[in-house]
Amino acid sequence: MLTIALSKGRIYQETLPLLADAGIVPLEDPDKSRKLILATNQPGVQLLVVRATDVPTYVEYGAADLGVAGRDVLIEYGAEGFYEPLDLNIACCRMMTAGKVGVAFPARRLRVATKYVAIAQRYFADLGVQAEIIKLYGSMELAPLVGLADCIVDLVDTGNTLRANGLEPRDLIMPISSRLIVNKAAMKMKHAAVKALVGQLAAAVASRSPAEYP
Repeated sequence: MLTIALSKGRIYQETLPLLADAGIVPLEDPDKSRKLILATNQPGVQLLVVRATDVPTYVEYGAADLGVAGRDVLIEYGAEGFYEPLDLNIACCRMMTAGKVGVAFPARRLRVATKYVAIAQRYFADLGVQAEIIKLYGSMELAPLVGLADCIVDLVDTGNTLRANGLEPRDLIMPISSRLIVNKAAMKMKHAAVKALVGQLAAAVASRSPAEYP
């Protein structure tokens, strides 16, 4: 049995066509089912539906053999307990700083609101900028508006949410896409099955033109 950990939402929806190219189709829609373990048309493959931030944990500790997670989640997780053999080129966006429109960041020590603490710390340290990182779990756009922070570090797709709240994207920290990760023990113990699936997914990614990516 191969177990693949996925999270609901954009990553799940954009992974489905790649899995279909590999001959794997879930028998139920997770948005319409309360089940967290989904069978597929392949008796030897099942899907786990978990929180996006938990995907690396399930894979590292062997509860899942493979998983799909954003580069942001993987860097923030910071573990070396799995392999990362493939960039799937899906769920693409940008990790950026953002602040109030037309307002320069202050010369003093920055206050930065983000849920990506490790990424923000590394980014500002590399710039030689002193920054106080304030961890938030959501509604990051509020922080500069109410004076909690001078800027935020967050994922930016269209930028519409920022603009709607009087903010603008500033500096690109890194491009983000979703990656396939593999448990190290599974790569050894289930080598043939894992290698075959990685190869099929790699072929599916390579066969898609840029216009086909969401």
